[in-house]
Amino acid sequence: MLASLGLGTGITLILAELRWFRRLRLVDRLRPFAPAGSSPRRASGGVRSLGELLGPLATSLGGRLSRTLGINEELGLRLERVHSDLDVAAFRTRQMAWAGGSLGAVTLLLMATTPPVPMILFAIGAAPLLAFLLVERNLARESERHQRRLFLELPVVAEQMGMLLSSGFSLGGAIARTAERGRGAVARDLRRVVARVRHGVPVGTALNEWARVAEVEAVHQLVRVFELHDEATDLGPLISQEARAIRRATQRELIETIERRNQQVWIPVTVATLVPGVIFLAVPFMDAMSGFSGL
Repeated sequence: MLASLGLGTGITLILAELRWFRRLRLVDRLRPFAPAGSSPRRASGGVRSLGELLGPLATSLGGRLSRTLGINEELGLRLERVHSDLDVAAFRTRQMAWAGGSLGAVTLLLMATTPPVPMILFAIGAAPLLAFLLVERNLARESERHQRRLFLELPVVAEQMGMLLSSGFSLGGAIARTAERGRGAVARDLRRVVARVRHGVPVGTALNEWARVAEVEAVHQLVRVFELHDEATDLGPLISQEARAIRRATQRELIETIERRNQQVWIPVTVATLVPGVIFLAVPFMDAMSGFSGL
Protein backbone atom coordinates (compact mmCIF):
# COMPACT_ATOMS: atom_id res chain seq x y z
CA MET A 1 0.00 0.00 0.00
CA LEU A 2 2.83 2.41 0.84
CA ALA A 3 4.61 1.61 -2.41
CA SER A 4 1.42 2.11 -4.41
CA LEU A 5 0.74 5.40 -2.63
CA GLY A 6 4.26 6.69 -3.35
CA LEU A 7 4.13 5.58 -6.98
CA GLY A 8 0.71 7.15 -7.49
CA THR A 9 1.82 10.43 -5.90
CA GLY A 10 4.90 10.58 -8.09
CA ILE A 11 2.97 9.85 -11.29
CA THR A 12 0.32 12.45 -10.39
CA LEU A 13 2.94 15.15 -9.74
CA ILE A 14 4.74 14.37 -12.99
CA LEU A 15 1.58 14.38 -15.09
CA ALA A 16 0.40 17.60 -13.43
CA GLU A 17 3.35 19.42 -15.03
CA LEU A 18 2.40 18.41 -18.59
CA ARG A 19 0.41 20.88 -20.67
CA TRP A 20 -1.76 18.22 -22.30
CA PHE A 21 -2.74 16.83 -18.89
CA ARG A 22 -3.51 20.04 -17.03
CA ARG A 23 -4.55 23.45 -18.31
CA LEU A 24 -2.26 26.21 -17.08
CA ARG A 25 -3.69 28.89 -14.86
CA LEU A 26 -3.79 32.52 -15.94
CA VAL A 27 -0.94 33.52 -13.60
CA ASP A 28 1.23 30.75 -15.06
CA ARG A 29 0.50 31.89 -18.60
CA LEU A 30 1.39 35.48 -17.68
CA ARG A 31 4.56 34.51 -15.79
CA PRO A 32 6.94 34.78 -18.82
CA PHE A 33 5.79 38.37 -19.39
CA ALA A 34 6.34 39.49 -15.78
CA PRO A 35 9.51 41.40 -14.82
CA ALA A 36 12.39 39.17 -13.80
CA GLY A 37 12.57 38.60 -10.08
CA SER A 38 8.86 39.17 -9.52
CA SER A 39 6.58 36.26 -8.70
CA PRO A 40 2.89 36.23 -9.54
CA ARG A 41 0.55 36.52 -6.62
CA ARG A 42 -1.20 33.30 -5.79
CA ALA A 43 -4.87 33.43 -6.48
CA SER A 44 -7.07 33.40 -3.42
CA GLY A 45 -9.19 30.35 -2.97
CA GLY A 46 -6.87 27.83 -1.38
CA VAL A 47 -4.59 25.25 -2.88
CA ARG A 48 -5.23 24.65 -6.57
CA SER A 49 -3.02 21.57 -7.04
CA LEU A 50 -1.06 18.96 -5.13
CA GLY A 51 2.16 20.66 -6.26
CA GLU A 52 1.21 23.87 -4.45
CA LEU A 53 0.48 21.86 -1.33
CA LEU A 54 3.77 19.97 -1.37
CA GLY A 55 5.87 22.84 -2.75
CA PRO A 56 7.06 24.38 0.57
CA LEU A 57 7.81 20.96 2.06
CA ALA A 58 9.69 19.82 -1.03
CA THR A 59 11.64 23.10 -1.12
CA SER A 60 12.72 22.74 2.51
CA LEU A 61 13.65 19.07 2.30
CA GLY A 62 15.36 19.43 -1.07
CA GLY A 63 17.39 22.42 0.06
CA ARG A 64 18.60 20.64 3.19
CA LEU A 65 19.50 17.50 1.28
CA SER A 66 21.38 19.51 -1.37
CA ARG A 67 23.40 21.32 1.28
CA THR A 68 24.13 18.00 2.98
CA LEU A 69 25.45 16.61 -0.31
CA GLY A 70 27.70 19.64 -0.79
CA ILE A 71 25.62 21.62 -3.34
CA ASN A 72 25.79 25.14 -1.96
CA GLU A 73 24.88 27.26 -4.99
CA GLU A 74 21.41 28.74 -4.80
CA LEU A 75 18.87 26.80 -6.83
CA GLY A 76 16.96 29.89 -7.97
CA LEU A 77 20.16 31.34 -9.39
CA ARG A 78 20.85 28.21 -11.44
CA LEU A 79 17.29 28.07 -12.73
CA GLU A 80 17.45 31.71 -13.77
CA ARG A 81 20.82 31.13 -15.42
CA VAL A 82 19.52 28.39 -17.72
CA HIS A 83 16.28 30.31 -18.44
CA SER A 84 14.12 27.62 -16.89
CA ASP A 85 10.35 28.05 -16.76
CA LEU A 86 10.26 26.43 -13.30
CA ASP A 87 10.59 28.22 -10.00
CA VAL A 88 12.31 26.73 -6.95
CA ALA A 89 9.15 25.15 -5.53
CA ALA A 90 8.16 23.56 -8.83
CA PHE A 91 11.66 22.19 -9.41
CA ARG A 92 11.91 20.74 -5.91
CA THR A 93 8.43 19.25 -6.21
CA ARG A 94 9.35 17.57 -9.49
CA GLN A 95 12.60 16.37 -7.95
CA MET A 96 10.79 14.85 -4.98
CA ALA A 97 8.25 13.32 -7.37
CA TRP A 98 11.04 11.52 -9.23
CA ALA A 99 12.47 10.35 -5.90
CA GLY A 100 9.07 9.11 -4.71
CA GLY A 101 8.35 7.42 -8.04
CA SER A 102 11.70 5.63 -7.99
CA LEU A 103 11.08 4.53 -4.42
CA GLY A 104 7.70 3.10 -5.38
CA ALA A 105 9.07 1.32 -8.46
CA VAL A 106 11.99 -0.17 -6.53
CA THR A 107 9.68 -1.28 -3.73
CA LEU A 108 7.41 -3.09 -6.18
CA LEU A 109 10.46 -4.72 -7.78
CA LEU A 110 11.76 -5.86 -4.40
CA MET A 111 8.38 -7.28 -3.47
CA ALA A 112 8.37 -9.29 -6.68
CA THR A 113 11.93 -10.62 -6.36
CA THR A 114 12.33 -10.94 -2.51
CA PRO A 115 16.11 -10.36 -2.28
CA PRO A 116 18.06 -10.50 1.02
CA VAL A 117 17.23 -7.97 3.73
CA PRO A 118 20.50 -5.94 3.43
CA MET A 119 19.91 -5.53 -0.30
CA ILE A 120 16.34 -4.41 0.37
CA LEU A 121 17.48 -1.75 2.83
CA PHE A 122 20.22 -0.56 0.49
CA ALA A 123 17.87 -0.34 -2.52
CA ILE A 124 15.16 1.51 -0.57
CA GLY A 125 17.69 4.09 0.62
CA ALA A 126 19.69 4.40 -2.60
CA ALA A 127 16.87 4.60 -5.17
CA PRO A 128 15.29 7.95 -4.10
CA LEU A 129 18.72 9.44 -3.38
CA LEU A 130 19.97 8.46 -6.83
CA ALA A 131 16.89 9.94 -8.50
CA PHE A 132 17.32 13.16 -6.50
CA LEU A 133 20.99 13.41 -7.51
CA LEU A 134 20.26 12.70 -11.18
CA VAL A 135 17.82 15.61 -11.40
CA GLU A 136 20.27 17.85 -9.55
CA ARG A 137 23.13 16.76 -11.78
CA ASN A 138 21.16 17.44 -14.96
CA LEU A 139 20.56 21.02 -13.82
CA ALA A 140 24.22 21.43 -12.85
CA ARG A 141 25.40 20.17 -16.24
CA GLU A 142 23.01 22.48 -18.07
CA SER A 143 24.26 25.39 -15.98
CA GLU A 144 27.90 24.52 -16.74
CA ARG A 145 27.17 24.23 -20.47
CA HIS A 146 25.50 27.65 -20.45
CA GLN A 147 28.47 29.20 -18.65
CA ARG A 148 30.85 27.59 -21.12
CA ARG A 149 28.90 28.94 -24.09
CA LEU A 150 28.94 32.40 -22.52
CA PHE A 151 32.70 32.25 -22.12
CA LEU A 152 33.26 31.16 -25.73
CA GLU A 153 30.79 33.60 -27.32
CA LEU A 154 31.71 36.64 -25.25
CA PRO A 155 34.74 37.87 -27.29
CA VAL A 156 32.75 38.07 -30.55
CA VAL A 157 29.76 39.72 -28.87
CA ALA A 158 32.03 42.18 -27.05
CA GLU A 159 33.65 43.25 -30.32
CA GLN A 160 30.25 43.71 -31.94
CA MET A 161 29.08 45.90 -29.08
CA GLY A 162 32.34 47.83 -29.21
CA MET A 163 31.80 48.59 -32.89
CA LEU A 164 28.21 49.67 -32.22
CA LEU A 165 29.29 52.00 -29.41
CA SER A 166 32.07 53.45 -31.58
CA SER A 167 29.57 54.11 -34.39
CA GLY A 168 27.35 56.22 -32.13
CA PHE A 169 24.95 53.80 -30.46
CA SER A 170 24.10 54.28 -26.83
CA LEU A 171 24.83 51.47 -24.39
CA GLY A 172 21.17 50.47 -24.19
CA GLY A 173 20.80 50.63 -27.98
CA ALA A 174 23.91 48.50 -28.53
CA ILE A 175 22.65 45.89 -26.06
CA ALA A 176 19.19 45.84 -27.67
CA ARG A 177 20.59 45.48 -31.21
CA THR A 178 23.00 42.71 -30.18
CA ALA A 179 20.22 40.86 -28.36
CA GLU A 180 17.88 41.20 -31.35
CA ARG A 181 20.34 40.01 -33.99
CA GLY A 182 22.12 37.34 -31.93
CA ARG A 183 21.16 33.68 -31.60
CA GLY A 184 23.57 32.41 -28.96
CA ALA A 185 23.67 32.16 -25.19
CA VAL A 186 24.93 35.73 -24.74
CA ALA A 187 22.13 37.13 -26.92
CA ARG A 188 19.60 35.15 -24.92
CA ASP A 189 20.90 36.65 -21.69
CA LEU A 190 20.99 40.12 -23.23
CA ARG A 191 17.33 39.81 -24.20
CA ARG A 192 16.58 39.41 -20.51
CA VAL A 193 18.69 42.51 -19.81
CA VAL A 194 16.68 44.43 -22.44
CA ALA A 195 13.43 43.27 -20.83
CA ARG A 196 14.63 44.50 -17.44
CA VAL A 197 15.56 47.88 -18.92
CA ARG A 198 12.14 48.20 -20.55
CA HIS A 199 10.56 47.60 -17.15
CA GLY A 200 12.36 50.67 -15.80
CA VAL A 201 15.56 49.16 -14.38
CA PRO A 202 18.75 51.19 -15.11
CA VAL A 203 21.10 49.68 -17.66
CA GLY A 204 23.94 49.34 -15.15
CA THR A 205 21.73 47.55 -12.65
CA ALA A 206 20.43 45.15 -15.32
CA LEU A 207 23.98 44.37 -16.45
CA ASN A 208 25.09 43.71 -12.88
CA GLU A 209 22.14 41.35 -12.46
CA TRP A 210 23.27 39.52 -15.59
CA ALA A 211 26.81 39.19 -14.23
CA ARG A 212 25.51 37.93 -10.89
CA VAL A 213 23.35 35.28 -12.53
CA ALA A 214 25.94 34.21 -15.13
CA GLU A 215 28.74 33.82 -12.55
CA VAL A 216 31.44 34.00 -15.23
CA GLU A 217 34.52 36.08 -14.52
CA ALA A 218 34.74 37.35 -18.12
CA VAL A 219 31.17 38.66 -17.88
CA HIS A 220 32.01 40.49 -14.64
CA GLN A 221 35.01 42.12 -16.30
CA LEU A 222 33.02 43.16 -19.36
CA VAL A 223 30.23 44.63 -17.21
CA ARG A 224 32.81 46.66 -15.27
CA VAL A 225 33.97 48.11 -18.60
CA PHE A 226 30.38 48.92 -19.59
CA GLU A 227 29.93 50.81 -16.31
CA LEU A 228 32.47 53.34 -17.61
CA HIS A 229 30.09 54.37 -20.38
CA ASP A 230 28.95 57.51 -18.55
CA GLU A 231 32.53 58.52 -17.72
CA ALA A 232 34.48 57.66 -20.89
CA THR A 233 33.86 59.17 -24.28
CA ASP A 234 34.68 56.10 -26.37
CA LEU A 235 34.49 52.59 -24.97
CA GLY A 236 35.31 50.90 -28.27
CA PRO A 237 39.06 50.48 -27.66
CA LEU A 238 38.51 49.36 -24.06
CA ILE A 239 35.94 46.74 -25.11
CA SER A 240 38.23 45.51 -27.92
CA GLN A 241 41.05 45.17 -25.42
CA GLU A 242 38.77 43.23 -23.09
CA ALA A 243 37.74 40.94 -25.96
CA ARG A 244 41.40 40.24 -26.73
CA ALA A 245 42.01 39.42 -23.07
CA ILE A 246 39.11 36.95 -23.08
CA ARG A 247 40.50 35.37 -26.26
CA ARG A 248 43.91 34.98 -24.63
CA ALA A 249 42.29 33.29 -21.64
CA THR A 250 40.45 30.94 -24.00
CA GLN A 251 43.71 30.20 -25.82
CA ARG A 252 45.52 29.42 -22.57
CA GLU A 253 42.73 27.08 -21.54
CA LEU A 254 42.86 25.35 -24.94
CA ILE A 255 46.64 24.89 -24.66
CA GLU A 256 46.25 23.41 -21.18
CA THR A 257 43.64 20.98 -22.49
CA ILE A 258 45.88 19.93 -25.39
CA GLU A 259 48.85 19.38 -23.07
CA ARG A 260 46.70 17.36 -20.68
CA ARG A 261 45.45 15.14 -23.49
CA ASN A 262 48.98 14.69 -24.80
CA GLN A 263 49.98 13.39 -21.39
CA GLN A 264 46.97 11.07 -21.30
CA VAL A 265 47.99 9.56 -24.64
CA TRP A 266 51.19 8.18 -23.08
CA ILE A 267 49.35 6.33 -20.29
CA PRO A 268 48.18 3.34 -22.40
CA VAL A 269 51.53 3.33 -24.24
CA THR A 270 53.41 3.14 -20.94
CA VAL A 271 51.14 0.40 -19.62
CA ALA A 272 51.44 -1.58 -22.87
CA THR A 273 55.24 -1.32 -22.64
CA LEU A 274 55.66 -2.10 -18.97
CA VAL A 275 53.38 -5.12 -18.75
CA PRO A 276 55.23 -7.27 -21.37
CA GLY A 277 58.54 -6.10 -19.91
CA VAL A 278 57.54 -7.23 -16.44
CA ILE A 279 56.43 -10.61 -17.85
CA PHE A 280 59.71 -11.10 -19.70
CA LEU A 281 61.69 -10.18 -16.59
CA ALA A 282 59.60 -12.47 -14.42
CA VAL A 283 60.49 -15.59 -16.46
CA PRO A 284 64.29 -15.54 -15.84
CA PHE A 285 63.71 -14.33 -12.30
CA MET A 286 61.50 -17.30 -11.50
CA ASP A 287 64.02 -19.61 -13.21
CA ALA A 288 66.82 -18.19 -11.09
CA MET A 289 64.75 -18.54 -7.91
CA SER A 290 64.00 -22.18 -8.76
CA GLY A 291 67.76 -22.75 -9.20
CA PHE A 292 68.49 -21.28 -5.77
CA SER A 293 65.75 -23.38 -4.21
CA GLY A 294 67.28 -26.52 -5.79
CA LEU A 295 70.58 -25.79 -4.06
